[in-house]
Amino acid sequence: MGVYHGNDLRKITGGRKGKHVKVKRKALMGRFPTLTLPGEKNVVRHVRVRGGGEKLRLRRAAEANVYIPSKKEMKRVRILRVLDNPSSRDFARRGVITKGAIIQTELGKARVTSRPGQHGVVNAVLIEE
Repeated sequence: MGVYHGNDLRKITGGRKGKHVKVKRKALMGRFPTLTLPGEKNVVRHVRVRGGGEKLRLRRAAEANVYIPSKKEMKRVRILRVLDNPSSRDFARRGVITKGAIIQTELGKARVTSRPGQHGVVNAVLIEE
C-alpha cells in the first residue's frame, strides 16, 4: 500500500465544498519508512523508484562498516545493540537504526553516518574517548 504525498486533493477556497479537481498520480506516491532493526543477518529489500532506479532498503542489520579515525581504516564488525537514537526517543526504545543512532559494536560505540532505510548499508564512525 502506498502513501500519497500530494497536497492537491483538498479544495482550499472559501467556496462551497465541491469535488476535488485532480486525481492521484503515481509520481506523488510515497512509502512507509523502513525501520532498520538489528538482526542475525542482513536483510535487504529492493524497491523500484521513480525513473526506473532501484533503492536498497535494509530491513535487518547484522554488520556495520565502521571507520576508525585514529587508524584511518574501515572494518566490517557485528552490531550488538542500539544504545541511543537522538532522532526519536521511541526509536531508541525500540532499537531502530537510523542516521545519527549510537550503536554498540564489537569495537565499541559508533555513530551511524548512513541512512540504512535508504542506502541498504550501515556505515558508522567509531566514537573514541
